[in-house]
Amino acid sequence: MSLGAGILLFVVGAILAFAVQVDVPGIDLNLVGYILMVAGLIGAVIGIVLITRKRQSVSTSRTFADPATGERVSKRVSEVDDTDLR
Repeated sequence: MSLGAGILLFVVGAILAFAVQVDVPGIDLNLVGYILMVAGLIGAVIGIVLITRKRQSVSTSRTFADPATGERVSKRVSEVDDTDLR
């Protein structure tokens, strides 16, 4: 669940809990609103945690001598591991 979906659930739940004054037989709209607000809050927290996770990166630097000229050559390779994100 993304951050925006969590906020949307929270807002819809608050509207149902505090602003709607309709009596629906068999359904307590206040309770449904509170449940949606809790679900939205949990979803927003999970969205924030997923956004703030850091990517793991590996940087490798190698130095070797060129056999033809004898010069030192430096090569840098960077890899980003983002396979576990989203």
